[in-house]
This record gives sequence, structure tokens and C-alpha cells, in this order.
Amino acid sequence: STDLTSTVGYDSIIQHLNDGRKNCKEFEDFLKERAIIEEKYGKELVNLSKKKPCGQTELNTLKRSLDVFKQQIDNVGQCHIQLAQTLREEAKKMEEFREKQKLHRKKIELIMEAIHKNRNLQYKKTMEVKEKCCCFFPCGALLYLSSLSQFWQLFLKLAQTKSALEDSDRSYQQNVTTLEKIREEWQKEHIKACEFFETQECERINYFRNALWLHVNQLSQDCVQNDEKYEEIRRSLELCSIEKDVDFFVNLRKTGSSPPGPVVYENYYNAQRNAAPVRSPVPVPISRRGPLPTPSSAPGEPDYATVDGYSLI
Repeated sequence: STDLTSTVGYDSIIQHLNDGRKNCKEFEDFLKERAIIEEKYGKELVNLSKKKPCGQTELNTLKRSLDVFKQQIDNVGQCHIQLAQTLREEAKKMEEFREKQKLHRKKIELIMEAIHKNRNLQYKKTMEVKEKCCCFFPCGALLYLSSLSQFWQLFLKLAQTKSALEDSDRSYQQNVTTLEKIREEWQKEHIKACEFFETQECERINYFRNALWLHVNQLSQDCVQNDEKYEEIRRSLELCSIEKDVDFFVNLRKTGSSPPGPVVYENYYNAQRNAAPVRSPVPVPISRRGPLPTPSSAPGEPDYATVDGYSLI
């Protein structure tokens, strides 16, 4: 600004730096909130894998696949818990970076505040001396003097005024010189402060960009690790054999290798007749139970008849 006492440009820089610090704080809070979500999600997965039954009565290869499934879900949950801790560490790093910049910037701000105050005081003092000096200059013609006594009084007053004017002018020159030195010092410090602030802003943008890049990489890495866990489940399912599981169940629960023999008919209705039980001469192995034979009547026994496909006595 052309106004020597103006700080509008400096104030604009400070406001921008404060906004940048606020943005870093917002990202820091975002990481903390994401960490809470990841930790809660991870713990829920771990509890789910440990407490919720999932095919607990399955056998053999499918059982192994389900065991791998639950173990990998537990591992995924642990990965999310670890990711939450990583996010908290990154948030802590962002906080440390933000506070470090604030501390370094505060030193420069204190120097600039002091030099602004000194500059403004000297400018005010110089302007006061300048105004006082201007008041001593005569602003009208010589007055007509009615007596010699008044003439000498005026002459004495003029001499005193001239001496005071010279002193004021000398003080004015000294203040202008002092102000110029202060102005040069302020300008030099202002340039140094701007260069420092620019360096800080470049560091902040670079750090913020890298932090965001790292965060996305962490999320990608988490997805890769999760996919590895899920791939382990897929590999386990590829080893799941339907035939092996069926054979395993048969071998585990089998009760024998021979089927039951045919049912022997015994005549309890007419004990005197056919006293000896009728047996089949040669047992025939039966792989599947066939249709029941149609019963027939022997002489002297109750008659059997079929009605509409049903056997009736």
C-alpha cells in the first residue's frame, strides 16, 4: 500500500496462513473420525467371526473352508483395527506439523508487530513535528506599529519565533531521517517475513498433499490386504470336494456293508399248517427296495382281493 502505516497486505497474508492451518486441522479431524469408524468396524468383524456360528456342523473339506473363512474375516477385522491406529498416527503427525509451523510463524509475527508499532509511532511523531513547524510561518503582511515599544516587543517575539522555528525544522529533519531508517528496516523485515511465509505455505501445501496421497495409499493397501484374505477363502473353496465330503460322511456314519435280508413269512393264523417256516433258499442281495409283491391266497386261507390297486382281505 502507498500508505506507510497500512498493514492490509500483511494482514491478508496472515489470514491466508491461518486459513491453511485451519484446513490442516480439518483434515486431522477427518483422519481421527475415520479411525474411530475403522476401529469400530474392525472390532465388530472380530466379534462376528468369534461369536457367530457359521456351518459349525459341516464336515471335512467344506468345514475347513468355513474355518478359513471365519479366520480370514477375523484377520480382515484386525487389519481395520490396525488401519485405525495408523490413521491416528498420521493425524498426530499432521498436528505436530501444524503446531510447529505455528510456533515458527509466531516468532516472525512478534518481530513484525514490534516493527509496525515503532514505524507507526515514528510516523505519528514526524507528522506532529511537521504540523508544528508549519504553524510558525507568517501568513500575513507586516502590521502597522503605532509605537516604538510595540515594535521592539514584536521584534523580540519574532526573534524568539525564528529560533523556535529553526529548532522545529531541525527536529522535523531529524524525525524524517529517523523515519526513513525505520521505513527501510520495516521494508527489509517485511520482505523477509513474506519470504518466510511463502516458504511455510509451500511446505504446508506439500505436506498436506503428501499426507492425502499417503492416506489414499493406506486405504488401497487395506483393500489389497483384504483381497488377499478373501483370495485365501477362494483357494480354500477350490479344495472343497463334494464327492469327498459325501464319502467322508458315509464312512463316518456307516453302520455296515450288507443290506438286511428279506423278511420271513410266519403263519400264525393256522399253526398246524405250514408249521415249518418258509425260507427263501438263497438270499438275494438288494441294493434298492423294490415294489412289494402281490400277496396270494393258499387253499383254506382267507381270500385276498385287489380293488383299485389296493390289496384287501
